[in-house]
Amino acid sequence: MERKTFGMISLGCDKNRVDGERLLGEIGRRGCTVTQDPYEAQILIVNTCAFLNEARKESIERILDCDRYRREGKLEKIVVCGCLPQKYIGELFPALTEGDVFLGVNDASELFSALERSYAGERVNAVGRGDGRRGERIVSTLPHFKYLKIADGCFNHCTYCLIPKIRGKYVSYPMDELVAEAGALGPTQELILVAQDTTRYGEDRGENQFVKLIEKLSELDNICHIRLLYCYPEAITEELIAQVRENPKVLKYLDIPLQHCEDRILKLMGRRSDRAQIVSLIGRLRREIPGIALRTTFITGFPSETEEEHRALIAFLREMKFENCGFFAYSREPETPAYRMAGQVHPSTKKRRMRELYETQAEISAAITETWIGKTLPVLVDGYDKIGYVGRAYFQAPEIDGNVSFVSPHRKVAPGEIVRVKIGWSDTYDLGGVAEE
Repeated sequence: MERKTFGMISLGCDKNRVDGERLLGEIGRRGCTVTQDPYEAQILIVNTCAFLNEARKESIERILDCDRYRREGKLEKIVVCGCLPQKYIGELFPALTEGDVFLGVNDASELFSALERSYAGERVNAVGRGDGRRGERIVSTLPHFKYLKIADGCFNHCTYCLIPKIRGKYVSYPMDELVAEAGALGPTQELILVAQDTTRYGEDRGENQFVKLIEKLSELDNICHIRLLYCYPEAITEELIAQVRENPKVLKYLDIPLQHCEDRILKLMGRRSDRAQIVSLIGRLRREIPGIALRTTFITGFPSETEEEHRALIAFLREMKFENCGFFAYSREPETPAYRMAGQVHPSTKKRRMRELYETQAEISAAITETWIGKTLPVLVDGYDKIGYVGRAYFQAPEIDGNVSFVSPHRKVAPGEIVRVKIGWSDTYDLGGVAEE
């Protein structure tokens, strides 16, 4: 097949992004060009998400929307990949005729052979045909921060979640391969470890090795800082707490998906922690790691959630004072145990509860950001905004937390630099200030 120009639309989570980067790596290995402009792409890859119904709708809409690139641009082929075809290829392939090639989550090795068949006139279903090889990546983030996906799948089996049915059982990637991959990423100010549950790393191989992996990655000269996402509460050990506290490369930040605080709902969700354990963990983290920033996510409107339990969650937010939270309205997903549960909550009630949770957290986050006024923070520069530079402090993960906007009157600064910024203002999630000399 002659060299073509590829484009990619990547949807969903950062774990899916890494899968897409492997497809880009396969494209680069074949000497093809990647463009950011979909109108210039001859082959457009839509890397889909299927975690929730809304995500599936968005994925299909983006695929259908590609027709305008065929009409107005240079588009010849649409490749549909990722979680949506991995789970729903049986119904997707005959119905979504806009797609020319369909690949699953581990089928990067099949991309070019499938495209050759497509250019010969065939619509190609290559889902599950790949060798699962984790080849080189072309990083799609800003050059100074990168994601490292350390495992795939999940064995937590929360009752609302489709991930085990999409991605399968938890599989830890070999440690030596991960260390080599991180080393090959080049200079990296911030390496962000991701998986469906990072804290279970190695357990499928007989022994939890998450802390050992962090230690190995910390030895790499090209890695300046490490950020930990998706740390499940029951797997945060004393050893991990010590690592966050004492390892200078590990940012004092943990993302801990909690999903609720009330024991009855947690049990229905299939979660392994109860309220007392969660409160104890948060207290221990605050005591043992001064200044630690904690982020979490909650689901509202889970089947049979009462108004009292919703109010208890609001009170829990006020008590715990998380730096940041994400909230999701429960999505009733077929093939999950929660789908069949009694007491499904009305959509308008879920919407109202989610709004109340966001309003509560906004008050909490605003009060926390205000405490930084007058203080000086190291800020990783990401780029520019309308008033000057924009970056992130240690308590701000890319794309999900706030930013620090600042001016630098004394010198120009470049993306990837760490500069000291004296904070002069704050709003709900963001900060602003002036860079010091």
